[in-house]
Amino acid sequence: MTKKLKILCAPANEGGCSYYRIIAPMRKIAELYGDQVEFRYNLNPLGIVETGEGKGTWEEDFDFADMKWADIVWCNNISNWGGPYTARIVGKAKEFGKFVHFDTDDLLTDLYEGHRLYDVYKERGLEEITKFIYNNSDLVTVTQRKFAERVKPFCGGVLAIVKNAIDYELPAWNVPKVTPQRKKMLRIGWAGGIHHEEDVKEFAGVPNLVNGRVGRENCHWGFYGAPLQEKDEQGNLKGDQWQHEVWKNYKKIMLQGFKGSPNWQIYNALPPDNYGGIYSQIDLAIAPLQMNAFNDSKSEIKVAECGRYKIPLIASDVGCYDETIVNGKTGYLIPANAPKSEWVKVLTKCLKNPKHVKEMGENLHKVTEQYFDLNKVVKHRLDLYQQAFGLIHGRDNGEGKVDFNTEWEFNE
Repeated sequence: MTKKLKILCAPANEGGCSYYRIIAPMRKIAELYGDQVEFRYNLNPLGIVETGEGKGTWEEDFDFADMKWADIVWCNNISNWGGPYTARIVGKAKEFGKFVHFDTDDLLTDLYEGHRLYDVYKERGLEEITKFIYNNSDLVTVTQRKFAERVKPFCGGVLAIVKNAIDYELPAWNVPKVTPQRKKMLRIGWAGGIHHEEDVKEFAGVPNLVNGRVGRENCHWGFYGAPLQEKDEQGNLKGDQWQHEVWKNYKKIMLQGFKGSPNWQIYNALPPDNYGGIYSQIDLAIAPLQMNAFNDSKSEIKVAECGRYKIPLIASDVGCYDETIVNGKTGYLIPANAPKSEWVKVLTKCLKNPKHVKEMGENLHKVTEQYFDLNKVVKHRLDLYQQAFGLIHGRDNGEGKVDFNTEWEFNE
């Protein structure tokens, strides 16, 4: 009987990048290939004290049982415990002779100055810590070619491209389409997190201008991802106050110049497993992005999301959207740093031709099913790990040191 490959998953947290890059793929590999792979999942594999007086200190006599058990240690991004924690995961795993896999979909070595975490990264040396992690990992996986080209100089091992993908079997990706209030009304949707304050400036005031062209009764604007508006006993909003401030800024920027009765709505964020359902309420999606190296290294996860629900995407021509978005076929690309009039022109064209929007959505759906279905993409990951397992056994059997100065790509 073939020995199962043992993988310790140590994600940075339980949302965003960690969900798409570790949590969802781990679950799917275990489901489809459980006879070949065994997983353990640990958000705190180094034994830091999480609560009480000793919070933030290291547990005494911690035995690192999960790390010792594993063949491969799989981590991603900067842990909620901080950059040094992630670097220590890599260092400790190497100390135990483990194969280390670092997975990421954010260019953490080149945050742009307007990013909310820019100052934190500079003050805490997180860019240099990330370079250390790249250099000391046996395998680094990223989401697209431009990203790979930018981090290749820092990688001491194998560099591979594994695209983001979605488990389309989850209920949230199979929600029946919600019928709009009016037959000829199209619903435009933007979905984003808390780090897009510079990006939404690319779209400042566009909804108001488009309303003036097509009539507000013919379109509805939905903005998805806001923090919950729960209040404590004193009447203050729960959670991090700054996140609420970010969304106030989003609203102020995107709805610039807006007057009259609102044909827009802001929707709360949903957990990753439920998130897909928002697209059942959208007919046309937008993804405005500022041009910089960080954004130009982003994945096309929005394509994977929109295409599932047959929604065309209008996006800034940034990153790798040009691999899947063809003007007039699957959506539209707006030139980076283009004037707002370009967004207005394309959106007006779409809103005046719902049939065209539907056809583009159908086309994008075909692309999505072919390239972004997690059931298919995880096979690439399994191939990658099985080769890594072979390399590990090569070391164990005294067959000589493995040469990692090779770039592997599993995105085709």
